[in-house]
Amino acid sequence: MNGAKTLVETLLQSGVDTCFANPGTSEMHFVAALDQSPGMRCVLGLQENVVTGMADGYYRIAGKPACTLLHCGPGFANGMANLHNARRARSGIVNIVGDQASDHRPYDAPLTADTDAMTRTVSQWVRASTATPGLGADAAEAVRAARTLPGQVASLIVPSDISWTEGGHVAPALVVPPPPPIDAIAVDNAARALRNGRHTLILLSGGGATRQGQLLAWRIAQASGAQLMLEYGVPRVERGQGTLPLTRVPYAMDQAIEALRPFEQIILVNAKAPVGFFGYPGMPSIQYRRDADVHVLSRPDQDGARPGGVGRGARRAGCAASVSAPPVRRARQADIGQAGADAGGGDAGGFDHCR
Repeated sequence: MNGAKTLVETLLQSGVDTCFANPGTSEMHFVAALDQSPGMRCVLGLQENVVTGMADGYYRIAGKPACTLLHCGPGFANGMANLHNARRARSGIVNIVGDQASDHRPYDAPLTADTDAMTRTVSQWVRASTATPGLGADAAEAVRAARTLPGQVASLIVPSDISWTEGGHVAPALVVPPPPPIDAIAVDNAARALRNGRHTLILLSGGGATRQGQLLAWRIAQASGAQLMLEYGVPRVERGQGTLPLTRVPYAMDQAIEALRPFEQIILVNAKAPVGFFGYPGMPSIQYRRDADVHVLSRPDQDGARPGGVGRGARRAGCAASVSAPPVRRARQADIGQAGADAGGGDAGGFDHCR
């Protein structure tokens, strides 16, 4: 079995069954292997930034990584803008990047580039395969990296001779490390904040924006009087029946500062403290009040929607109503606070004190 076939079969073993591709000469053995592996669905993109954008969107909706197939350093460079977006959204992607054959690289052919350096600008995991027998193991590690919460961009550079050489070994799927547990001290700090009577915002992102995370946050808000919003750059929001009409922190600095001005403390659930996209003359970099206290309940690499996160925070806060508060699907519009409308976001993004 040659390296390319090994690579495709290992990706399938690890649960990667979709490939978004814009291949060139260096990747033709991989393309041939795709035809020999019926479990892999290949989608052609006519430009590399389309390919990486599709992979980003795939992860956000499917919750699992796809792979891309990109042609050498310049092809990867064409896809870097959407890989930047994917990294910021914490999307899991496995980039398969073709490269010059090992013995051809010294001749400095037109597409020869510092592919390793390019990939590191937008990837959390990078490796260049050096031998066909180890390609399968490299691929399995790339998938594990991409699957590690909250999702990572993993880039595997494959010289063309590593693909065409025989002697590959399909590697089994590797166990993905569990997310770090929610810190008990962070839970206690958030619970105390919910009890202290100050004007509180719970800012959601990642797992906090899922249906389960919204439901838990709704119950806390109903019990404590806290209000809810989404961070501006939230990667994915579940909508529809049983979810909340949440608004995001506004993009524009003036609007964001005004929307966040009432809050004396902010509890972050998989979110980052809000900052401006750019620096503006005479304006602060942060969008929240300088005297506001910021509490991190869960980091982006933790599962804030699990009962050990938001749910445990409600219990520690002594919010008995967090258990008995109405599910979202039974909540009346009158129960929804005015924070979102006051922020200029249309539908309410927060919740008033429970009735």
